[in-house]
Amino acid sequence: MQDSLLHQPVPFDYEGKQEFNIIVYAENRIGLLNRIAIIFSKRKINIESLNTSPSEIDGIHRFNIVITESYEVVRKLARQIEKQVEVLKVYYVTNDEVIWQELALYKVSTDEITEKVTVERLLRQYGATAVVIRKDYTVFAVTGHKEETDALVKALEPYQLIEFVRSARVAIIKDSAGFHEKLKEFEAFEPGDELVENEFLNKGEKVFTM
Repeated sequence: MQDSLLHQPVPFDYEGKQEFNIIVYAENRIGLLNRIAIIFSKRKINIESLNTSPSEIDGIHRFNIVITESYEVVRKLARQIEKQVEVLKVYYVTNDEVIWQELALYKVSTDEITEKVTVERLLRQYGATAVVIRKDYTVFAVTGHKEETDALVKALEPYQLIEFVRSARVAIIKDSAGFHEKLKEFEAFEPGDELVENEFLNKGEKVFTM
């Protein structure tokens, strides 16, 4: 069986820690997420971001887990996750190897927005869009990297930033034809057994007569 872990060689310190994206393709079964979380908790590894969503394959879900660890630790974690029955494929890649975004929502005082032009200029600068506008507050949305969304938090603090929330990361591997192509390759090397009709079917009385 081919090694199902995808990792392209990149120039980085294999011993030092850095941010990794562990991408898991699996059947959406009850209890799987908890078992995956236990793998990390047993090793006292903090999950910085966790996103689950349907994938491009019907019936298969995709997990994107972000952690900061060394290459060797991530490699072992990925192999351990792949041992779960429902898991079909695990990839581990650095931030340079993925295209990723996060969604952030900001609730600010509507009076501050309407009365101070500087706030409007800030929102245009960060590409924010209005999601909800009410008399007491306005909610804006921004997509981008953590550094970008955090920067807008600091910029809005003097203007009555009421609430802030950021979503988990969504990521797509740059150099990949997609999991469905890898699945085809896997099936080519290890085709599944064809359905064989049970020769004793419909012969129950003869076979099981005591």
